[in-house]
Amino acid sequence: MFYGVVVEFSEGWDSVAVLVDGHWVERRPRRPEVADQLRCETRLLPWLAPLLPLAVPVPRIVAEAPLVVRHALVPGQAIESPDAEDGLAIGTFLRALHDIPAAAAVGHGLPPAAEARNERTATISRFRAEVVPLIPVPRQDSALAILDAAGGLPADTLVHGDLGPEHILVDEGRVSGVIDFGDTHLGDAAIDLAWPLFGAGVDFADAIAAAYGLTDDLRRRALVWQQLGPWYEVTHGLDIGDAETVRSGLTGVLDRLDSSAADGPAHGWPT
Repeated sequence: MFYGVVVEFSEGWDSVAVLVDGHWVERRPRRPEVADQLRCETRLLPWLAPLLPLAVPVPRIVAEAPLVVRHALVPGQAIESPDAEDGLAIGTFLRALHDIPAAAAVGHGLPPAAEARNERTATISRFRAEVVPLIPVPRQDSALAILDAAGGLPADTLVHGDLGPEHILVDEGRVSGVIDFGDTHLGDAAIDLAWPLFGAGVDFADAIAAAYGLTDDLRRRALVWQQLGPWYEVTHGLDIGDAETVRSGLTGVLDRLDSSAADGPAHGWPT
């Protein structure tokens, strides 16, 4: 495999990415268990891309040992000041994504819903065991209520799974694409609405709601996911032994415990 100019592109929790010759994004798993996730993307996204109204990565395997996955760079920069026009684009994108039949996605490599439910159950159990004890005792009941609510949410929709501002790209003033499908799974549609509704501006959120066809139940569930976001940062900090990441995530957990449908800062969103 020939390499021209290679630039470190990004370093996420699960994979390391480099930009090759200004055009190709190459990703390598940071841990052995992430390899299956990357292989899943190479089966799912080539099928999924033509069904969506915005550009998404279309990866393929270019090396097996060690695993390297490559896709053309999706043009644009991370969204910074989302407005109503951006909300219309993202709401339309999410409606198209969530309307794709779950069975078809499984047929193209996505793990079945039972696997996603099991993973969620394990994650919530870990939150109970490792994050709740870090929360001041007077606030632990509120924290446990969030975990109880999350455990009962659906797992029946093809979702992006990590739709924060760093994964929405804008080029020449318009939303140009959505990237980083490493957390795609069969889950609750509301997880993809959490940041759009509670982490961005009102005009963006209102446009999302109108384009998507938001219901009160979806809004309620999205708030649960928004409140749960920083918990992942805490456990990531524990995994890598970074006390500052743990503190940052815990601050987000506490900030969001009392958040309402009218607010919800973006602090601590998992990447």
